[in-house]
This record gives sequence, structure tokens and C-alpha cells, in this order.
Amino acid sequence: MRREFFNLVAFSNGYVQIIFALLILSCSSIPQVLSSIHQYQNESFIHRSNSFFFHGGNEALYASNAHPLSSNSTDSAHQLLDGISFIRFESITFRRTKESAEQKNEMQQKTGLIEAIIVEVKDRTKIGGAFLNSDLICCTQKLASNGSCKVGEVIIKQDSDYPNGPRRIQTFFEGISEEAKMEPTTIELNKTGMYYLYFMFCDPQLRGTLISGRTVWRNPDGYLPGKMAPMMTFFGYMSFSYLILGLVWFLWFVRYWKDVMQLHYHITGVIGLGMCEMALWYFEYSNFNSSGNRPMGITIWAVTFSAIKKTVSRLLLLVVSMGYGVVRPTLGGITTRVILLGVLYFLASEALELVEHLGNVNDFSGKTRFFLVLPVAVLDACFILWIFSSLSKTLEKLQVRKSMAKLELYRKFTNCLAVTVLVSIVWIGYELYFNAADPLSELWRRAWIIPAFWVLLSFVLLLIVCVLWAPSHNPLARFAYSEDTGDDVDEDVVALTGAGIKVAPDLTNKLERKERKAPSASDHTVFSHGGDLEEDKRE
Repeated sequence: MRREFFNLVAFSNGYVQIIFALLILSCSSIPQVLSSIHQYQNESFIHRSNSFFFHGGNEALYASNAHPLSSNSTDSAHQLLDGISFIRFESITFRRTKESAEQKNEMQQKTGLIEAIIVEVKDRTKIGGAFLNSDLICCTQKLASNGSCKVGEVIIKQDSDYPNGPRRIQTFFEGISEEAKMEPTTIELNKTGMYYLYFMFCDPQLRGTLISGRTVWRNPDGYLPGKMAPMMTFFGYMSFSYLILGLVWFLWFVRYWKDVMQLHYHITGVIGLGMCEMALWYFEYSNFNSSGNRPMGITIWAVTFSAIKKTVSRLLLLVVSMGYGVVRPTLGGITTRVILLGVLYFLASEALELVEHLGNVNDFSGKTRFFLVLPVAVLDACFILWIFSSLSKTLEKLQVRKSMAKLELYRKFTNCLAVTVLVSIVWIGYELYFNAADPLSELWRRAWIIPAFWVLLSFVLLLIVCVLWAPSHNPLARFAYSEDTGDDVDEDVVALTGAGIKVAPDLTNKLERKERKAPSASDHTVFSHGGDLEEDKRE
């Protein structure tokens, strides 16, 4: 046992060194990313209807619950922001083509208009001419004649009784200048909702204009978007849950430390990884919420621990299903395939997590998500098929050997795993329905439940494994691999007696008879009944 433990420690140290090297390479190759701060670097506008637009981002924001800001205030970074919800425009610069600038008159003050439109998703029908029975977005001379809008501007339905409707901030080019800089502006939000930001212009001569700069989005309690804010609290509770599980498992481990198996060390490792993962995610979200900057170092560590924990958890379920340490002492020739599947899953999961968490909020395109999610989904399916195939073979072996204690244990494990898979399939269906029914993220208040479910499900599975394979006296009789001789009654009797259950006399006699089978034939002659010796003498 001691030799196996030191081998495990040596393997773990080597694995940690490899992961550390990968982290150094990742840190050196990935630039610092600001999550709640949307960056624009020479982005182009898209033509739609009679307008040109650029999507500046969208986030869920709660209404301000403190003193109001001026709609055009140029607040500094050190201004007291607690309780304020806002979108701030910083260093926004528009650059039009040289040909477009030369077509204007140098003496004119306003030779091109670009508007920043902030709209809450429920008010999206107020943008464009839908309320005027028109599919146009920009105002025309005909529409302007009715007094509904101004030529060259985006059509917005204004409601004096509803001041929190769509807002516009206008920026003009002057003379033949190729650049126009937007004044640093902070827009306070007094209504809770999912907000979209668009930069738009109506002048066809501005075709080819590029935008640079950034916008800062903040909630009253911090920089976390509204759909992500509940996750910080959730990770706090999960960190506490893993801490309690780790403490109970450690006490149980120390109590029966003489009877632990190698499998118990693997379970301990998964619990430790889970504790580190939850704690890192909590600190990552907390730091992001307070500063607005995603801490790259903590994020990479959290992502990596998450990928390692997912991989090790799936490998643990797989080797347990194969009967490792119960019906087979080693994995034998399939060890290479198991390790290969684990390495592939780690790489796919790490790539997906890095792109998801090291990119700006809402900058994760559908095609990128598909090509990164697909390998993870395929490998998850491989794990599930292999796990249930191995469970079937393990149960068959235990039935043939009539190992009733082990058979009952694996039946419980199989039932729990089957229920977990069914629940997962139902939840995947709900997740697909949720995403299809909410393309504009109007149900953002419930969006955090989807990723939280998988974290909670993983914890429940680990808890089930801990309960079923908890350390106890006589673990060799209950779990550990042993050479079966066809009569497995000793295994079950020891398991029952170790649990403090009274054993029937006939089972006790069977156990005693089986123990007496151990001496050799010559010893049996010496210690046999006196009547047998007399019979041998007479012969």
C-alpha cells in the first residue's frame, strides 16, 4: 500500500509539472482580456435596409438604486460608482474613408452623422419604422414630412410618458475631417433589462467607416453582467459544500486509514480538485465584479482546474465501472486507451473553457461555439457508452462469481448512474428549448441555472461515489479484488460481520469449514479426529 501511494504521488507530481508548463505557455500567448469592457478595434459597419449598423454589445443590467448621474457626465474612473448602473463610452473614434471626406465641404460644420442607440430588448419595436407601417430604419423625406422623424437619423419612437425608452447619442464629422471622436459619455440606466447597443448611420457616403474604442458596462453591485452575477453566490455555496464533503471524507479516511484502497486516493484527489475549482471560480468572479477586469491568471487556473476535475471525474467513473480494484486488480491492456481518452477530453474541454471565459462578454460566435462544443459532446458520449458497457460486463462477472455484496454495490451504482444520465438528457432537452425560445436573452434572470445545474450534478455524482465506496473495516471483503474460488460466502459473511449484523449459524459453520480448508493434506492427517487415527492404525 505504501509503495502504491508513493507511486501515485510521483505520478501526480509529474502531471502537475506538465500542467504548470501548459499554463505558462497559455499565459504567454493569450493577451489580457477585459470582460465587461467591450473593445472595438477598427470594426466595420453592416448594411441593413437603408441603414448601416455595428453591434456594440449587450448585457443584462439592473436599474440604479442610488443618486443619479448626469446623462452626459464625464466621470472619472475613481468616481463613487456603488449603486449606479450605467454604460460608459470611452475613446470612441469613427474613421471614414478619404474618398468620403473629400466629397464634403470644408466650410460645413456637420458633414456626417453617426448615432449610438441604447435600447432595452423589450423596446426593440420602437427602433425603425415598424410603428409607422414601414420597414425602413432611417428616416426619409416622406416620413419626415409627417413630423415623425428627421431626415438622416434613425427612426425612434419617443414617448414622453416613458423616458426610459431607447436613447441616442449623436456624433458628427466636421468639414473634410476623416475622424470624429465621441465625447466621453456615461448613460445611467434606471430600468432593469437586457440592453443592446448599436452604432448606426444613414448616410450612404459614410460606407466603409470604421469604429475603435471601448464601452464599459456596470451593474449597481459591480461589473458582473446580470446573468452572471448569481453564479458568484452559487460558487460560494459550492465551495462551502465541497469543504464540508472534504472534511467528512478526511475524517472517515483517517478513521479507517489502515483499510483504505488505492481507489480511495483517487476519490480524495477528485474532492481536492473540486474544492480548488470552486474556490478559484468564486475568487475569479469576485475579482471581476469589483474591478471590471477579468483576472487572467486566476481565470486560467480556474479554467484548467475545471478541465482537470471534469476529466478526472469521468475517468474515476469509468475505472469504477470497469471494476478496478474489485473484479480486476489492474486495467491491463486498456490503460493506454483510458489515458488517451482522458487526454483528448482534457484538451477539448480546456480549449472550450478558455475561449468562453477569456473572451469579451457576448463575443463568442455561434460557429466558434459549435466547433468547440462538438468535440466535448462526442467525447462525453464516448465516456457514457464505455461506462455502461463496462458496468454491464462487471455485473455479469459478479453474477457468475456469485459475489453478492459486490453485486449489490454495483447494482446501486448502476441505478444511480442511469438516473443521472436520464436527468441529464432531460436537462439537455430543456437547455435546447430554452436557447431556441430565447434568442434575445429576454429570460436572462434564469440563464445562470443552466451552467449551475451541471456543476451541481457533478457534485451529486461525487457524493454518491463517496457514500457507496466509503472507507470502512474489512474493505477487502466488501470491495477489493480477490481470487474467487467459486464459493463466495466468506466475502459476504465478513462484510456483514464488519457491519455489525448478526450472522446465521449455518453461515458461520460454512465460514469455519472454509477456514479449515487452508491446512495441507499432511497437516490434516496429523490434526484429524482421533477416530480416524485409530482407523489408520487398524489398517
